[in-house]
Amino acid sequence: MSSSVLLVALIAILYTAGVYLLLDRSLTRVLLGVLVLGNATNLLVISAGGPFGAAALVGRAPESTMSDPLVQALVLTAIVITLGVAAFLLSIIHRTWTLDQEDDLTVDTEDRSVRRRLERDEQIDEDEFDTTGCEQTSDTDDDRTERSGAQA
Repeated sequence: MSSSVLLVALIAILYTAGVYLLLDRSLTRVLLGVLVLGNATNLLVISAGGPFGAAALVGRAPESTMSDPLVQALVLTAIVITLGVAAFLLSIIHRTWTLDQEDDLTVDTEDRSVRRRLERDEQIDEDEFDTTGCEQTSDTDDDRTERSGAQA
């Protein structure tokens, strides 16, 4: 059950690259990060599964020389899950590109407005949120500086 040092180093490099790509604001890089993490996980499961052996078909080889079929089932399941997550992320990327014509995630103005209100300990009323995606002019940064100057 000893893994090659080269294989362990490759798994570590793939995990590092996957996490680095996940932390980017570009959705395409997030997708690539998920795919790299999926491949790293598959290699980790295969390397943790023990030594390679004969195919796990009864009657073809003695049971002592067969490889563990559970590892193969887990990797196949992980591949399907990674494919599903990649398809979901591709649909999100397509929707973002259709709406904004860019791949990068921007700061949402409504989130900034809610954060500012929470910092000022204002009561948040669910009815006053604009569901169209447009922020009221009273919640922008420019108006906030004008109001703070008027209150002083």
